[in-house]
Amino acid sequence: MSLFKARDWWSATLGEGEEFDQGCLCVGDVDNSGTGHDKVVVGSYMGMLRIFSPHASKTSEGGPADAQLLEVQLQNAIIQVELGKFVSCSELLHLAVLHPRKLSVYSVSGTAGNVEHGDQYQLKLVYEHNLQRTACNMTYGTFGGVTGHHSLCIQSMDGMLMFFEQDSYSFGRFLPGFLLPGPLTYNPRTDSFLTVSSARELESYKYETLAVATEAESRQDPNLPLKTGGKRLTPDWVFVLGEQALDLCVPSFSHASSHIFILGERNIYCLRDNGQIHFMKKLEFNPSCFLPYASVTDGTTNLLLGNHTNMLLVYQDVTLKWASQLSFIPVAVRVANFLDVKGVVVSLSSDGHLLCSYMGTDPSFFSTPKVDAREADYEQVEAEMKKLQKFIREATRTQDILPKTDSEDDLCITTTVSSSMDNPSQALIHDINGLPVPSVTVQVKVKASSVVKSSKLSIGVQPPLAVTQEQFVLEAMGVGSSKVVVFSAFLNGHYPPADLTGDITVSYSSPTGVPKVLQSRFNLPLSLVCVACPPPKATKFKITVDTNQPPVDLSSIFREFSAKSEDKDGNSLAFQLLSGARVTVLASKTSQRYRIQSDSFEDMWLVVKELVHRFDQHFSKVGIKDFKKSFSGPLPLEEYFLSVDNHFQLRISAQKYQDLLSERAVQFRAIQRRLLTRFKDKTPAPLQNLDTLMDATYSQVMALAEAAEENRALLEEAFVRLRSATHLLVLLLSLWQGLTPDQTSILEATLLPLLQDTPQLGWEESCDAAVSHLLRTCLSQNPKDQATSLAQTGGSVLGLPSDTARLKKHITLLCERIGKGGRLTLASEANVQVPAQVQNLAVPGGVEPIAELAGDGEEIEVPQEATKFIKKKQPSKKTKKEKEKKEVSKEPSEASVKEEEPIKEAKKEKKESSKEKKESKKESTKEPKEEAKKESKKESSSSKEKKESSKEKKEKEKEKEGKEAGDKKVSRRSSVKVKEKKKEPEAAEG
Repeated sequence: MSLFKARDWWSATLGEGEEFDQGCLCVGDVDNSGTGHDKVVVGSYMGMLRIFSPHASKTSEGGPADAQLLEVQLQNAIIQVELGKFVSCSELLHLAVLHPRKLSVYSVSGTAGNVEHGDQYQLKLVYEHNLQRTACNMTYGTFGGVTGHHSLCIQSMDGMLMFFEQDSYSFGRFLPGFLLPGPLTYNPRTDSFLTVSSARELESYKYETLAVATEAESRQDPNLPLKTGGKRLTPDWVFVLGEQALDLCVPSFSHASSHIFILGERNIYCLRDNGQIHFMKKLEFNPSCFLPYASVTDGTTNLLLGNHTNMLLVYQDVTLKWASQLSFIPVAVRVANFLDVKGVVVSLSSDGHLLCSYMGTDPSFFSTPKVDAREADYEQVEAEMKKLQKFIREATRTQDILPKTDSEDDLCITTTVSSSMDNPSQALIHDINGLPVPSVTVQVKVKASSVVKSSKLSIGVQPPLAVTQEQFVLEAMGVGSSKVVVFSAFLNGHYPPADLTGDITVSYSSPTGVPKVLQSRFNLPLSLVCVACPPPKATKFKITVDTNQPPVDLSSIFREFSAKSEDKDGNSLAFQLLSGARVTVLASKTSQRYRIQSDSFEDMWLVVKELVHRFDQHFSKVGIKDFKKSFSGPLPLEEYFLSVDNHFQLRISAQKYQDLLSERAVQFRAIQRRLLTRFKDKTPAPLQNLDTLMDATYSQVMALAEAAEENRALLEEAFVRLRSATHLLVLLLSLWQGLTPDQTSILEATLLPLLQDTPQLGWEESCDAAVSHLLRTCLSQNPKDQATSLAQTGGSVLGLPSDTARLKKHITLLCERIGKGGRLTLASEANVQVPAQVQNLAVPGGVEPIAELAGDGEEIEVPQEATKFIKKKQPSKKTKKEKEKKEVSKEPSEASVKEEEPIKEAKKEKKESSKEKKESKKESTKEPKEEAKKESKKESSSSKEKKESSKEKKEKEKEKEGKEAGDKKVSRRSSVKVKEKKKEPEAAEG
């Protein structure tokens, strides 16, 4: 099969939770525009009728909403939609909509607007028929050879054919030997109706035969006398298919004028009009829909055929001409001509994916642009140099919080996982779905390099994995002694784990009595949770991984599974998870790609992770250093969101159970109090059925408690499955965009902020907060947005959301931003240059944000006017100011003197400034109150002079900083700069 994908020209997702089937799609000029361009009409089982006019969008802004002409909510489910001349005395096309108990014919008209996107479309009901029987399907045509208009024939669920001629009912006939309805179509060349009976036979009835047969109404009611004028209804000819038909089609193009096509469950049949077989094609897959269309070769017919493996195949009679890959299983397919392109394949899935595509490959028109020799931008180079120097200064200044010890650890942990499974198995569950559950032995060796006392070893594995013993108490060990601990790990649940790693934690005390903790990690084998099995024929979910190296024999990569595999060529390998679905790995013989497919999206995670890990090991052993792997997309977000919704619904159920339990517990205690009061009374009153009510309440409490416990177990399973799906999505994102390990770890911490759910904090709100933070900071498209988000403080309290729509939107936006080149980094906040406008807006009143710490830890004092304003408006800043006051409580007026001193003395030499500081400190301790008053008067009198000379001061300070760069320390220079910047707005306010 070809791995070419159907080229996406236009697509739309119709609604959420709606269902569609074979008759829900038709194409044609529904609004009678006269241009010859088709529109797409889609109806759903939920009663939504939509009309689209697809066109290639030049920008990413215009999407399905731009192409949608009309969306109407009808009262009943829509079984089938057809376009034809259904109104008498009119040559225009009208839309026939079949409901279970009603047939409606509408006219669609459009009114041109005065501006772009201003056209208005209206749906007007022309006439309707209320059906006495539940409808199954319908067909239309020029019954009886009448030209100029179309009649309608509806097949009911009990085998009655009802004929309608425009707005009037003609007659009804029952099909002989009817059990279940089959597909129905009209052959205009022989004026006959074709259907497939429950006996799996193709039957042909002429319209003339149906018209003169016995009336259906007289047959249905036994009390009415039989009409003698009617005849017994018999088919003109019968063809035995031997299988149920999915669809019938009679092509109307000229060179195939005598052919009838039948799509069976395993075969395609082509018959002539007289019932003789022309050809038959046996299929090797399960088909879902088909459509014959005109061929360029005379005497042949082309067929579009969709199947349940997401493939769209093109046959010329019985020869396969092309195969393309779809992203869904099509249930209906049509060929349409639109404004920009002709022959577009329109396909629809059962869950509402509408895709307009074409088959082939896109030519590459890329040409290397000419390189313009430009002069260097010195301002940009200088800005980059300053940025790099800032990084260098911060790197040389930072120190670790905890000092690094040169000596080695007191203990050394070595973990060894057995290469073979235990015999007999130590698992608590002996078998799952008929498969024995194995266990594997893990040996942990603890070696001491110094005297260690009272050490304890703990083992932790991810649920539903378990170990035979979780904690071990180790005896005191001397220098060079060692202890060996042995335990077995096994699967202890009916769902696969999200991670096969385990953690070993040793807590001990050093010889000096200091408590210490040492951690180690071990990896359990994949064969612990799955076994080899034959590959399944059809799967729902597929992932394709591309590499830059020739395909590798899978049997050499997975040696422990290759012995039991049926494929000896090494091109495919299937894994049966003990508590999950089958996962198949296929290696392409011609290309350098691998496909992983399964019926469960979450269950693919462990196999994909193991495959990527073993590829890296294999190519590193061979010596290939440039091995690369990638994922071409699209990202399976829809499948991932299914896991999100399942987990969220279980959380909602847990909350409801909690509320119901609280109500019943309150009721139970109230009944207890009343009963106790009556029993204590010396003259007890009658119980009035309080004991019965108490028993019923107790039963309800117990039933709710059991249901809540069952829901809790399901929630744990759903969270493990959600973790597996999230790990898989993170891996696909990293392969898709080639993320570095640091970026991948950031993404994993964002999408998996919790290791387990708690009633107070769940995964949805935590993940939404983390993703929103990334979208506002490093993945923001506008630097101003980053600065604005950094200037904002505080946030709403995390709680259980009402739905997952916001979370899905943010995760989708995160993937789009990463796909467009956004890079994940935690240092982006420090790199964002806050604009002046945002600085003024950060604090009310135009006051700039206050930096609390300078480069080397010196405190930067805040101007007096600013502190007064902040104390009134911002209580959060007030607490910080109170801390500063406590530090200088011994010298209360020292802070006021320091506010002006660094600015006045910034132009002087370092020695002079230090002397004057000491003198000012001495004076301030003697007369604190008088000095503070004098400084405030000086500040008010000199405010005008500072405002005029602020620009000159900046220029002089820059020149002086350049001269004194070699003498002054980096920390001192940065602190002076920050203090000067903080002084400027104060001077302006004065």
